Amino acid sequence: MSSYLDFEKSIKQIDDDIASAKIKGDEHAVEILNKNLEKEVNKVYKNLNEYQRLQLARHPDRPYSIDYVKLLLNDYYEIHGDRAYRDDPAIVCFIGYLAGKKVVVIGEQKGRGTKNKLKRNFGMPHPEGYRKALRVAKMAEKFNLPILFLIDTPGAYPGVGAEERGQSEAIARNLFEFANLKTPTIAVVIGEGGSGGALAIGVADRLAMMKNSVFSVISPEGCAAILWNDPSKQEQATKVMKITADDLKSLNLIDDVIAEPVNGAHRDKNSAAKALGEYFVNELEKLEKLEIDELVSTRLDKILSIGVYEENK
Repeated sequence: MSSYLDFEKSIKQIDDDIASAKIKGDEHAVEILNKNLEKEVNKVYKNLNEYQRLQLARHPDRPYSIDYVKLLLNDYYEIHGDRAYRDDPAIVCFIGYLAGKKVVVIGEQKGRGTKNKLKRNFGMPHPEGYRKALRVAKMAEKFNLPILFLIDTPGAYPGVGAEERGQSEAIARNLFEFANLKTPTIAVVIGEGGSGGALAIGVADRLAMMKNSVFSVISPEGCAAILWNDPSKQEQATKVMKITADDLKSLNLIDDVIAEPVNGAHRDKNSAAKALGEYFVNELEKLEKLEIDELVSTRLDKILSIGVYEENK
């Protein structure tokens, strides 16, 4: 662990005490402190509020798409480029084996450290990134390979160059094409799902969220700036926006919530990857029992049902 959030200060103190005890070779103290740490972690993470879950979704130590690829796939190989403009590092595409089955993984990658964050454009894809995702998805369709989408972005890049190259068209094209893709697709929000940047790889047969992830049409800071002309009211905005996994599940906007380790994915990447992998395998088994026409029809029905309601007369 290299970073601690404000509400994790008590955990940091015990971690520091454990490190100090190990240096001194005091095994008895380490044993007692580890028990204290387990109790404190359970206490801290048992009743997280919406803003704390947002902080966890953005945690710099949280596993990113490439972390999950390395933990889940065997014999993986990265696929580059949109064959039109360039390769966008904010979108990563891999082919490999998960639980012995060949799959394609398409994810958004934020990057760690200043150099890598700049390379990945802080996880904000350009239109060529979404076109690369579409190209690889079409390849997966051609060879009947299931797709796992990993969503983790503040949003699509809003720069002049991106707009000049058709950012909105690239996102809209993906929504249309992925809705009709003739292969099983599963999308998982692993961290931050921001606006159209997330939706562009979020149209799938199953849409799930990791327990401590968020999914929203705008960032809480942006919402606070619009509603109250005060970005500092982000905590209040996070609460009223209903952007956590549990909120979206209760609103039937997502299919499932994937449980994370008690202490968060950022403190136990292996367990988080195991949970995500098991969810993918289990849901894929159900989807593969459907004929392709039924798969696509069911997916379209699910998408078109979002926002539908009945008035009581």
